[in-house]
Amino acid sequence: MNYGFVKVAAAVPQVKVADCFYNIQQIEGLMRQASQKEVQIIAFPELSVTSYTCMDLFSQETLLRNAEKALLDLVNNTADLDLLTIVGCPLVSGSQLINAAVGGQLVSSLLAVSCVTVAFCCNMISVQDKVSGARRDLTVSPVKKSTLAISYYTATLISTLIVCLLTSVICLIYLGKIGWYLNAKDIALAALDIVLLVLFGTALSSIINCFLKTQGQISAVGTIVSSGYGFICGAYMPISQFGSGLQKVLSFLPGTYATSLLRNHALAGVFREMESLSFPKQAIDAIKDSVDCNIYFFDKSVPQSTMYIYLAACVAALVAIYALISAKKKG
Repeated sequence: MNYGFVKVAAAVPQVKVADCFYNIQQIEGLMRQASQKEVQIIAFPELSVTSYTCMDLFSQETLLRNAEKALLDLVNNTADLDLLTIVGCPLVSGSQLINAAVGGQLVSSLLAVSCVTVAFCCNMISVQDKVSGARRDLTVSPVKKSTLAISYYTATLISTLIVCLLTSVICLIYLGKIGWYLNAKDIALAALDIVLLVLFGTALSSIINCFLKTQGQISAVGTIVSSGYGFICGAYMPISQFGSGLQKVLSFLPGTYATSLLRNHALAGVFREMESLSFPKQAIDAIKDSVDCNIYFFDKSVPQSTMYIYLAACVAALVAIYALISAKKKG
């Protein structure tokens, strides 16, 4: 009598890198041992058919074809066993969709970082003018401080927009090469995201640069922003991979929501295609969570409309702060 219990086992075979037929022999041997011990379900590690460390070989047709054939051989060789077996094997299915998903995440990350870091680089001319004395020459002429501040802000904004919009065109061409699922609405919303994020990056860099006075400070701030911003906004690594405490802290930052908006619109077509292919809703939601399309503020999901409102409000607040600092600052 088994009293309704199911005997489950986990097994780790000895494998050789990319030697699929050797590996299934090892798996079959463990399956037969498990069957003799009356195991009903056995699980093997991820990619146990090929081994995990094949690296670039996973993109080679020969390995993928051998893995599929070896898996079929394993099924045929163990047809006599009354055993549910779970093995890991790379199979090609909807590769264009996968490429589009990876490409969308890459593009959104690149644009999320560029809109802010490029703004900082463009805005450094205002600090360099202070270092070189050019700003002092400008203030000698009858130019209002407010006019000078607006000029620096506008010049940075236009320069950054040009760079980021050109970058977005290159990104769209890239997506068209590897897998295109976007529509006109997705592109328009992504363009809106870029404009808002450039406004944010320009305002933030303008405030910080008001307090910089030397070339060394310029270099230090540029290094910190270029290396650190991508992490705290979720571009280099999804925020969902961080600890819950850090996730809550980052949920206050506007850059977090800007990255999420870009990611939502870069991947919108991919998610629509998944739905048309009858992917389970739970699976699609899990993917969205893992790549930060869904952002949670203290465990409550934040809708995209709220993200836009918060980002726009932060931009307005930063511009107001910059105007106030510029009005009170001397020289």
